[in-house]
Amino acid sequence: MRTSVRSARAGLLGCLLVATALAVPATAAHAAGQVCNKFCDTRDPAAANGERTPVSASLYGRTITLHLSDNDVMGWGSLENGNPGDQVWLDRSFDGGRSWSSGSKLGATAVPQGRKSWRTLMYNVDEWNTGAIGALRACGKAGDRAEIACTGWARTDWNSWSRSTAAATALMANYDRGNGKFAGWWTSATALTSVIDNIRVSGMPSYKYAISTTWEKQRGAEGGDFTNSYLDDTGWWGLAWVAAYDVTHEQRYLDTARKDADHMAAYWTGTCGGGVQWATDKPYKNAITNELYLQLNAALHNRIGGDTTYLKRARDEWSWFKGSGLINSGHTINDGLKDSCANNGDTTWTYNQGVVLAGLAELHRATGDAGLLDSARTLADASTSSGYLNPGGTLHEPYEPDGTGCTSNGDSFKGAYARGLGILDKELPDHPYRAYLDRQADTAYAKDRNSFDQYGPHWAGPLTGTGNGCQHSALDLLNAAEDD
Repeated sequence: MRTSVRSARAGLLGCLLVATALAVPATAAHAAGQVCNKFCDTRDPAAANGERTPVSASLYGRTITLHLSDNDVMGWGSLENGNPGDQVWLDRSFDGGRSWSSGSKLGATAVPQGRKSWRTLMYNVDEWNTGAIGALRACGKAGDRAEIACTGWARTDWNSWSRSTAAATALMANYDRGNGKFAGWWTSATALTSVIDNIRVSGMPSYKYAISTTWEKQRGAEGGDFTNSYLDDTGWWGLAWVAAYDVTHEQRYLDTARKDADHMAAYWTGTCGGGVQWATDKPYKNAITNELYLQLNAALHNRIGGDTTYLKRARDEWSWFKGSGLINSGHTINDGLKDSCANNGDTTWTYNQGVVLAGLAELHRATGDAGLLDSARTLADASTSSGYLNPGGTLHEPYEPDGTGCTSNGDSFKGAYARGLGILDKELPDHPYRAYLDRQADTAYAKDRNSFDQYGPHWAGPLTGTGNGCQHSALDLLNAAEDD
């Protein structure tokens, strides 16, 4: 798909999206509230250069349908099997459906006398002049009845031509260009990493602006240079800047990743024989902090010529980790160690099973030690075959919420697992986890996705809610499944 005409077209659009303005026809007036891209709002659907109908809704026997023209990057709504006076209009959202055109029903129109069906004019999905990522839905009502029915949100295939690019675009609808963040602190780091990975995997450059925007706007936040008192938070950001360096080759990102790794290294202590503590004021030795430390230091060594410091840290980390007791008898990894330095038997979170795999893959690249891949296989085999972690064959976070979901840090965990497993799978010549990743991706796409390609917390379904953590976790999965 990366070499297709559609991909090339989307890549070109990506270059346009990051520009501050996009030229529109000289005769087109950019009226107040009107969006002009290839064409201005209120184009006649008879002139559409294509049509598909991704979503519809029903109301008192009427059918309300959203029509999209991918070639025009526009859409329109229709109402069928109605009566004169029935109304149909469009809503347009630039934040993933959380809000839409205030007080304005785009193209609002009524079925005229003598007709049973009618349609709106065409409206743009995106606002390229500001880089706003849009979605449309069609709404309608029957005569004077108060009830309103709307379709789901959907968009054209610009920057959404594959599963992963569609998920990346839906994730970017959550990005605040004003402050350079997604939701949360460390979850902004993992979301940014997901977007960067998609740039590499899909070849779509549209959202590269998020890298520099985040770095420039958030560099002075928290402890500066993306550090704070929680060492695992710092590790997530360090890995984000390694990923940024890989796709941009800008030294400033690698320098920031080094500062993050050095900040973590300052809190390697002799408690329990070694390891980095959870936070600057919390001596607790937990798995995720040390797994991130392993991956970050090994990754830095692999990108810094002549390095010995980061390699030694990575070697020391794995030597300590494998003997620390964090890995239980079933070859899964618990949350951390007790004060007595024994495994605390706490939850085997999915991200604890995944980040270590990426760390071992990076360390193998650094050393060529085949034993590291043997250890990684043992851990990956245990987690992919675990009935506890994969009830019914689909990855499930322990204590996955049964409510609306996507409101907790844990919504980000499965993505980190899929990312790590994918990194390991690429390092192994027989790619033993490809089928597992493909199966997870197929299931999530079929059962945990809405019409705007937003995902929820339950990959096995049902879709109960959407949000930043759920979305970037799904994107991590789709990236890993498509990354060959």
